[in-house]
Amino acid sequence: MELYPNLILDALRTVRYPGTGKDIVEMGMVEDDIRIDGNRVSFSLIFKKATDPFLKSIVKACETAINTHISPDIDIKGNIAIKTPSLEQKPKADEPLPGVKNIIGVSSGKGGVGKSTVACNLAVALAQQGYRVGLLDADIFGPSIPKMLGIEDEQLYMEEIDGKKLIVPAEKFGVKTLSIGFVVDKEQAVLWRGAMASNALKQLITEAHWGELDYFIIDMPPGTSDIHLTLVQTLAITGAIVVTTPQEVALADARKGVSMFMGEHVNVPVLGIVENMSWFTPAAHPDEKYYIFGRDGGKHLADKLNVKLLGQIPLVAGICKGGDDGVPVILQNTVSGASFMKLANAVCDAVDLRNSTLPPTKRVITH
Repeated sequence: MELYPNLILDALRTVRYPGTGKDIVEMGMVEDDIRIDGNRVSFSLIFKKATDPFLKSIVKACETAINTHISPDIDIKGNIAIKTPSLEQKPKADEPLPGVKNIIGVSSGKGGVGKSTVACNLAVALAQQGYRVGLLDADIFGPSIPKMLGIEDEQLYMEEIDGKKLIVPAEKFGVKTLSIGFVVDKEQAVLWRGAMASNALKQLITEAHWGELDYFIIDMPPGTSDIHLTLVQTLAITGAIVVTTPQEVALADARKGVSMFMGEHVNVPVLGIVENMSWFTPAAHPDEKYYIFGRDGGKHLADKLNVKLLGQIPLVAGICKGGDDGVPVILQNTVSGASFMKLANAVCDAVDLRNSTLPPTKRVITH
């Protein structure tokens, strides 16, 4: 069967908004961003507020309508993004990135918990849902995003825009990307003092042509450092995500990471915790779970700190291979890929809620 946008719209016209009785297409709730890739369909729904009581039921009704009126084989579940007016609000002109709506920091208390994997797959998942996405590899001393996206040998160039020469980010899988890894020898260690690293990072933020973005994902270095301070001084970060594994030693460091963002001097809202490597699932037996690093540690920590558990990502061989081969696991039809798409939806919901209930974050000013 050949799929085309009007076919999708006809199916969505059967979905009515309970508050008015009108169909969602007539009400202008269907964004003009329908994407069709084989039998995979994605698009966005526009709601006036993130707390709309009918939000989840409308999404479910849209999935049902498309599978019922077109074909049950259409891959639509989890592919409907939510947009609210809060997403469309532009930051103030004095911000370094005036065209960026939401800035998300992905952090971890310690290395080795898969923070960069989460940042990379989250960015690609959001792009797959039709959002305009940027990804900054701010892990100055261990940049891994270029390898994960398969763009290690990318040559950066500059372009004159409005009389100013700006770095043009590389683009892959619909994600605009910059990394210090593009400008250093990947075979050599980066031996920079703190000020040099901070200045290099500022340049990637303020002297690059990021353009209009819905989400700007920052892969932060592990732990707490000068780089974190540079980021919160340079940008008003919408919210932070803290990545951990279920094991106790990682949870102790994740707790410190959460407290860093929530401290009075930084004061960046924590959108939630992502528990990575939650269990091992053999590729041949996707229903089996082996809790190698403990069970539900991230969930218990989220409950204790009163923050959301945004997702639990299983450990499968495809994640490691995808990172090494430059093809993120979100693009593969795996259990982990589905988990990352679910995570992207949870992050969108968390950002919507944050934007509708909290004032904009302010940059940290030091005297």
